[in-house]
Amino acid sequence: MQEESGASAIGALFDGLWWVIQNIGLAFYNFGYAVTHPQLWLDWSDKASIMRFVYYGGSVEFFFVIFTLFLVLTAVGLYFRGFMWGMVRGFEGFANTVGRFFAWAGLLMVFQQIIIVFMQRVFARPDMSFGFGIPLQMDISWFAEELKLYNAMVVCLCATYTFVQGGHVRVDLVYSGISHRAKRVVDMLGSLLFMMPMAVLVWMYGWYFMWRHLIVPKPSASDTLERLVMKSRALRWNVETIGFSPNGFNGYFLFKILLIGFAAMVFIHAVAFFYRSFLEFIEGEESIGKHLDKDSLGEGEEAYEGTH
Repeated sequence: MQEESGASAIGALFDGLWWVIQNIGLAFYNFGYAVTHPQLWLDWSDKASIMRFVYYGGSVEFFFVIFTLFLVLTAVGLYFRGFMWGMVRGFEGFANTVGRFFAWAGLLMVFQQIIIVFMQRVFARPDMSFGFGIPLQMDISWFAEELKLYNAMVVCLCATYTFVQGGHVRVDLVYSGISHRAKRVVDMLGSLLFMMPMAVLVWMYGWYFMWRHLIVPKPSASDTLERLVMKSRALRWNVETIGFSPNGFNGYFLFKILLIGFAAMVFIHAVAFFYRSFLEFIEGEESIGKHLDKDSLGEGEEAYEGTH
């Protein structure tokens, strides 16, 4: 009996491994087919194309295309170390650029809150108007609830920027007391076992969560491609515009889009962090912080930079 259960476990493991290998091989075909037939998923004048886009964005096929791309880039980077450093600089530069831009949303949030207070308490106005030509005129409660969008921008789009700058909180139990190479091993394992799977899970759940608030019939993660294409006959845009209050902010679909952007940026930076940790492991302590673009608070403030 034990031999049979052991044989079945080995068989299941072999089947799973063969499934992964098959999907890695098919990833090259799927990617090539998608690139050479963009009209099948980018021609949104065709409702079936929209549903194909929805399906593939959260599909096993798309996951293995990204996973295979990661394997290929890693293989090339192992052979050409300068190429891997270039990817690190590019990915970290992307995180820094996006984060530095959207960090200004925090300042915009403060200015808008001050204006709201003045309009409510000093001028006793029920609404506000911004813009030139055709202004954006909404109830004050709309602008007050919109402040959450700025906060979501900072949280979702500045997370990887904060990671590059060393600003996230680290619970250090053993990390500071281990050797340089052991630290890099911990960082690599953290990238592969925590950052990447978390980003994939957020993407997989968030992708259909977003589309269910953009179109009807509502797509489901359990739907096959054929079923979604059948649903496309009745497809129409139904963008969520329901606020929590009668005159409140009604663009909550933007939060779902930000969730997807957050997952994508975390995954990209997990790759960058894995590559940097690997390169610092290979090249030794002298490579710590190599090509790292960190902000400076100015002369004399070095002790407070990157503290967490």
